[in-house]
Amino acid sequence: MIDSAALAALDGRVLGPEHKSFPPAAWGKTVREYLSAGPTLDWLSTPLLTVDRAALQSNVALMASWARSAGIQLAPHGKTTMAPQLWALQFDAGAWGITLATPWQVQLARSFGVGRILLANPMVDPVALAWLAGELRADPSFDFFSWADSVRTAELMDRALGSSQLERPVNVIVEIGGPGGRSGARSSETALAVAMAIHRSPRLALAGIGGYEGALSHDRESAGLSAVRRFVDRIGRLHQRIAADGLYGTDAIVTAGGSAFHDIVVDQLAGLAGERNGLRTTVLVRPGAYAIHDDGLYAGISPLAPARAEHPLRSAMHGWARTLSRPEPELALLDAGKRDLPFDVGLPVPQRIMGANPGAFGADLARASVTALNTQHAFLRLPGSTADAVPVGTVVRLGLSDPCTAFDKWRLIPVVDDANAANPRIVELLHTFF
Repeated sequence: MIDSAALAALDGRVLGPEHKSFPPAAWGKTVREYLSAGPTLDWLSTPLLTVDRAALQSNVALMASWARSAGIQLAPHGKTTMAPQLWALQFDAGAWGITLATPWQVQLARSFGVGRILLANPMVDPVALAWLAGELRADPSFDFFSWADSVRTAELMDRALGSSQLERPVNVIVEIGGPGGRSGARSSETALAVAMAIHRSPRLALAGIGGYEGALSHDRESAGLSAVRRFVDRIGRLHQRIAADGLYGTDAIVTAGGSAFHDIVVDQLAGLAGERNGLRTTVLVRPGAYAIHDDGLYAGISPLAPARAEHPLRSAMHGWARTLSRPEPELALLDAGKRDLPFDVGLPVPQRIMGANPGAFGADLARASVTALNTQHAFLRLPGSTADAVPVGTVVRLGLSDPCTAFDKWRLIPVVDDANAANPRIVELLHTFF
């Protein structure tokens, strides 16, 4: 599902000063040449973001196994990483397709040969629709799905596609939403009207129903979980109503689920998968964060976190920052800030000191905390007995929250063999496209 030649070409890219934290000694070398020298983490400058290979591979395999056991399909949200190398890993593990959020992201994915894409947003940009029509004409095997949450959306799509000489209709999924959420029809009546508008259009095909429940709760407290269950149940009931009205063709998609509540999605929707009365229904879950996971938001909310699963996901990303200054007894300034590390749903958490035994500084750093980030600095507070733990020049490994806002700060991310090693070995370089 991804062009192997396009992926292979990434190894021929030349390193340069545009690749943050790669030193001048690496400039002018191809990725392939650089990796052949057996680099380790201390070859690079700080700040850094790394991916742990073992955790990454374990997470991808774990989620693929979970989906198979549940009888559903995965359409991972590619916007999280915008890294085609990781998409390929997910496809190799059996992913149905890739979910994306913008037409430009779809175009980028197509440049890497991705053959099945779900755009989890309405597409009403006439320039993007003209491109899509051409792409569908040029490649009959390309499967594309977008969303619509209003009759107006369907009308705009139909009008824009009217002059495009379409040879097959564009698949459109009715999107529902909830109060306080993002896009999505707020009532069942609106959703059914959207379904009818799509069904009437000769240029659109009604392909299913879906939504995003993650906006309805940011924790697993009972009130939040109840709101998510009601929303997911609404998706299922609307699908059954549309099917009973005969508005689908021979296939339909029912889709929900990000990285936080896919257990509820399976509990309430997996039973819809399969063929009934001549209609084949595929249930899709669209988690974006699972491959990388984290030590913050998703570690606290995912159903596959250690506290909730026998075989849990684990964070595959870490930040690395060097102590630049100790201007006060209990304050260290690190060289990583908002331009390097995520901060929107939790600040970095100090975990260990590079070069030390993984557990050697655990007790000391457990009392330390990052209390603020500037654009290029982190404020590491070291209370009491921890004050001497990180002298100037010390490199600290940081646990991070939210891969969505970690990867977008880096064009090239080192993959290490073991982030717990004293000096991790770099085994791959991930290219991102933001």
